[in-house]
Amino acid sequence: MASTTLTMNEGIKPNRLFLLSCISLIVTAMTFAIRAGILGQLSEEFALSDTQLGFVNAMAFLGFPLAMVLLGYLYNKLGPRLIMILAFVGHLLGLILTMTAGGFVGLLISTFFIGFANGSVEAACNPLIADMYEDNKTTMLNKFHVWFPGGIVIGAVISFFMTKMGLGWQSQIGIMLIPTVIYGWMVFTTVFPKKIDSEPVKIFELLGLVVVMALLALLALTDLQAKMAFLQSAGGKIGILVLVFAILAWLLAKRGNGTRDIVLLFIMMGLMTLTTTSELGTQQWVERILGSTGVHSMVILAMVTGLMAVGRFFAGPVIHALNPVGVLLMSAIVTSLGLYLMSIASGGLIYLAAIIFAVGVCYFWPTMVGFVSEYIPNSGALGMSLLGAAGMFALTFWNPVIGGWIDGAREVATASGVTGDDIEIAAGRGALTKLVYFPLFLVVAFGLLFALRKKVTSGASHG
Repeated sequence: MASTTLTMNEGIKPNRLFLLSCISLIVTAMTFAIRAGILGQLSEEFALSDTQLGFVNAMAFLGFPLAMVLLGYLYNKLGPRLIMILAFVGHLLGLILTMTAGGFVGLLISTFFIGFANGSVEAACNPLIADMYEDNKTTMLNKFHVWFPGGIVIGAVISFFMTKMGLGWQSQIGIMLIPTVIYGWMVFTTVFPKKIDSEPVKIFELLGLVVVMALLALLALTDLQAKMAFLQSAGGKIGILVLVFAILAWLLAKRGNGTRDIVLLFIMMGLMTLTTTSELGTQQWVERILGSTGVHSMVILAMVTGLMAVGRFFAGPVIHALNPVGVLLMSAIVTSLGLYLMSIASGGLIYLAAIIFAVGVCYFWPTMVGFVSEYIPNSGALGMSLLGAAGMFALTFWNPVIGGWIDGAREVATASGVTGDDIEIAAGRGALTKLVYFPLFLVVAFGLLFALRKKVTSGASHG
């Protein structure tokens, strides 16, 4: 394999390409934040239950890993410019289709396009930045990824003020067309590094990834379509997952990973589904969970993600200096405390609980990726992509479940005689009470991993 995936041809302006990448990531984050802010309006506009809203949310988290894994694998063949064109078209199409959606199905389709565009941004920009800044890649990648929580802050603040001004959800979706057009214009007017085809695409590996993505997409959609009842049983779903892991084990083994590496990666992928749901699952539903408590849900989202951005920007060297498993264990403990306090707090104390939650989830994602990079190095970019994909796919499954928890808690509260805003407060608290179990399970899992860390990490293979 060549030492670099791109050639830095004449006319390359790294700083312009970096700015382009950051703007596209801001759009990605804004889609997440503004979608969280308009769920209530979508529910009223189209008479959707929270379970149906969960499926709408799920489509974004389905499109993301599909694009990230497949386009990431094809990066050397397609090059960053073509992938960024796909991202721009996906964002443009998804936003316009969302604004013109006539109901549930239209929202499903448009949100999938947005999710695919978001994953395309990650697939193109991560390796592009790493190639442009070979001598400073860690610092520049950290600065790039600050703009995901940073972009959520921007989107949350915009949604908050537009809602206060009485502007509807179409206007809030439409505002994202501005940065989308800006980065799209930059894609077509900026010189990109030339792609090189130093290594042919391994067709069977690509087909294996396509089959895995198709199976997971099928698994995610089984509960949406009554005709798929044969797959809705526990046995049907377990069968799909067994096949998925068998294919992935084969792909990893072909890349030089031993049994120890494969098993450990699968364990971390399983735990990644819980860390990501603890973080993004809670944030995506913040308006439905806290919207009737008297606090400003978009201010909560902006505050949480703002703290995460600051924490990741300044504490990176500290995190890398500490034992990753210890960081994950402490994160799980603090996240559990934050979610529990959020489920019982009222008034201003909700903001305090949200701050604790932000400190807890801040380092989940980067530390999980760092663990795989450090202790399962032979898995390479594929291992890190699979880890991220596992987290995003988890939200495809859990978003409808979280919506169902809110619906169920609302029904229980109504049946027990609760009235007014107290019904929605009870519904939100009901969901939070169940969300606490995710980080609590992680406390146990990371506790075991911490106790066994010497045995787990001593067998790390280095390629």
